[in-house]
Amino acid sequence: MNAADLQDAMATLIAPIQAALRTEFSSIWLPVQLGSIVLAAIIAVVAAGVRMRFDLVTATLAWPAYLRLMVRALANNFAILTFIVALVIMRAGILAWAADPRTYLLNVAINLTTAWVVIAIFTGVIRNPFINRVVAISAWTIAALSIVGLLEPIVTALDSRAIMFGGSRVTPLLVLKTSVLLLVALWAAIAAGNFFDRRVQAMSELTPSIQVLVGKLIRIGLITIAVVVVLSSLGIDLSVLAVFGGAIGVGIGFGLQKIVANFVSGIILLADKSIKPGDTISVGDHIGRVSNMGARYTSVDGRDGREYLIPNEDFITQRVVNWSYSNDLVRLEVKFGTTYASDPRKTQNAAIAAARSVDQVLQQPPPLCHLTAFGTSAIEFMLLFWVKNPGADISGVHSAVMLALWDTLEREGIGIPKPGATRVILEQGK
Repeated sequence: MNAADLQDAMATLIAPIQAALRTEFSSIWLPVQLGSIVLAAIIAVVAAGVRMRFDLVTATLAWPAYLRLMVRALANNFAILTFIVALVIMRAGILAWAADPRTYLLNVAINLTTAWVVIAIFTGVIRNPFINRVVAISAWTIAALSIVGLLEPIVTALDSRAIMFGGSRVTPLLVLKTSVLLLVALWAAIAAGNFFDRRVQAMSELTPSIQVLVGKLIRIGLITIAVVVVLSSLGIDLSVLAVFGGAIGVGIGFGLQKIVANFVSGIILLADKSIKPGDTISVGDHIGRVSNMGARYTSVDGRDGREYLIPNEDFITQRVVNWSYSNDLVRLEVKFGTTYASDPRKTQNAAIAAARSVDQVLQQPPPLCHLTAFGTSAIEFMLLFWVKNPGADISGVHSAVMLALWDTLEREGIGIPKPGATRVILEQGK
């Protein structure tokens, strides 16, 4: 589009506005309408102050979510509603008492503010702030252009220039419509995906990994359908996307290998159920409970309060210890020694009794105590016991068993060799 075409388009767009303003400025009705608008604005400010005295948030807590959002949006626009009502009353008075009145500015002000309130109320159900703002601004812009009579000229101007791409006619209007509709369609697809994901999570007959897999497949399917429907409804030939598909494929092959590898690894993990949300695992130096399995990484809550984001590929390429893969039982061990003056069998019975006295230790399978070696200065034993729920504080259970073992051995008169005494014995032996 050259400079002359641009000037012609601008002249066509602003001609109706110039004509309307020329008519309004040439009459006494301009200050009357401006004064009415200012007076309505003052009334709206006073009404807003009165509205602040009422707590609608507490009054609507028990209402359904979407109804509550709409009522709050209506309350937030109470001042604008008051402004509209005041203008409508003033315009009715002018039309009733004046001969041949002009109310163009009043009509524009009423229609613009009414469109804003209606859009604000209906977009109040959109909880995503970005999507809410995009939809509200787009809808109000279209409404405002339609009210002032500029919508059709602008649409014609945006659709008059085009480029041919792959057999399709691409215009600025098509680009704008596609962008807005894609945003709305993607938001709707993601919202529907979250809704179905919550329903799938509530199905107790499905394992956690299958629940995550089904939820992700539903979300991906809905997003794909939304994109295809929008592009098809706008008359875009989907075969044009083959060029972009090839470019994306090349990019994936060279620059996005890790991302694709993590994505595919995540699908494999969800399908084979080797790891699922709630499992206690250890990968390398990281140990914790699986809290969430994403498309690129798995979130593991560590026992130190940290949350580790481990790439899904690591679960495929590295050795992973799943403490709760087939069951949630974990065997722990405590190594200790006694003096040679102590009875080994009595020591075994005392150690087993000490383990049984700790609440977290399971009675079945029963604790075991094995004599493992005759050391230089002590008889060496290994106490084995089982606990449930590996995600619990295993270190705390281990410590509780050791304290119970210390108290039991001391109560039974079974000696534990001390490091200082061991050195003395060794020196005397020399």
